[in-house]
Amino acid sequence: MPRLHTFDSLITYRNYRLLWTGNFFSNSAQWLQLLSIGWLVRDLTIGSSASVLQVVIVGGLSTLPVLLVGPWGGVWGDRVDRRKLLMKIQTFMAVLAALFALLVVSDNGPALSDQLRVGLAYSYVLASGVCLAIAQPMRQALIANTVPPEGFGNAYAANSLSITGTRIFGPFVGGILIASLGFTANFLVEAALYAATVLVYIPMKTPFQREAPTRRRSPISDFGEGLRFIRREKRIILTLILLGLIPNVVLHQVWFLLPVFTADVLSREADVGGFLLSATGVGGFVSSVIIASIGFTFKKGPVALAAILASSIFVILFAMSPWLVPTYPLLPALIMIGLMSMAQSHYRTTAGTLIQLSTPDRFRSRVTSLASYGQGFVFPFSILVGILAEFSGVVTAIIVLGLIGLVLSTFFTIRLGSVRQEP
Repeated sequence: MPRLHTFDSLITYRNYRLLWTGNFFSNSAQWLQLLSIGWLVRDLTIGSSASVLQVVIVGGLSTLPVLLVGPWGGVWGDRVDRRKLLMKIQTFMAVLAALFALLVVSDNGPALSDQLRVGLAYSYVLASGVCLAIAQPMRQALIANTVPPEGFGNAYAANSLSITGTRIFGPFVGGILIASLGFTANFLVEAALYAATVLVYIPMKTPFQREAPTRRRSPISDFGEGLRFIRREKRIILTLILLGLIPNVVLHQVWFLLPVFTADVLSREADVGGFLLSATGVGGFVSSVIIASIGFTFKKGPVALAAILASSIFVILFAMSPWLVPTYPLLPALIMIGLMSMAQSHYRTTAGTLIQLSTPDRFRSRVTSLASYGQGFVFPFSILVGILAEFSGVVTAIIVLGLIGLVLSTFFTIRLGSVRQEP
């Protein structure tokens, strides 16, 4: 049997170990927020004619700042010390989460109407989204700054464990906390996790980060340089960005619909909603372990295309779970959403590795931010999905999403010969 390489980068590189641990805390906080804010808005708007729409909107709102802030955050990250920038952002997010918990969610806070609390929830998610639009590409760029080039493939796959693993831990615990202690505890835990991230980053070094140029150009010039690099020198990156719109914009809407699907279709509460979101973490975790352990045994291009196709199919089957096992629909729902997430994680890790290995460090933050740019379209698309779910039902909306993904992924599989040839 060949030796598995799952934890090679974590064992070998101390600075990467610190980065991974900090990412684990930060990602746990993000998943906790996604679960908590969706159920909070549902509780505050239940009985309203637009409750479903508002739940979907608050889920997707955090991605909106990517459209305006994301690319400039990448320019910023290529001009300064990425570690210090990330620490400042995480500190602000810790303070923001604590204030939201104490002033808006807590029963001991000021007396606020439900409508005002929903408005403040939107504002909180939007402010967090601005921070995340800058922080997420920085965390990915720092992987290459903490390991040598020969260790990057394993390190990138192992970093996915900090994303998928926290999707098991965060929602599972968060759902139980909501059911037992209420929402305040969840947002305070979120603040503590962001604070822990900052503490872990303090001793971390970035020995493989290229020094910022002494001669500074304007941010607009740097931004244009990043665009030209993708358009002229690395067209495969642009192709992967467009292809990523399927899992990252279309299929990702299913996660925002989980509170509604759990309550209206499965007739369960927030604890079961946490289990469903945790199941997406299990699927992604399995994918990350496989890639980190044995590497990419097949060509990355065909794997990316097949992963999107499979994810679309599992979305459709997830929507049909009440009919697959009528006596206990939660079981097929857990299985199908886990398989959907496994396929999505396989695409994201594969595409992310291709992008990072194709990018010099002086472009890394800009390219990583541009690669995440498509996520900014999640919010406007979520409005359409929310309207569809409001009028046709959540099951129909999820089936439509799966069909859109299936049609698009089949079309790209046939047409994108350049992706199929990627090693």
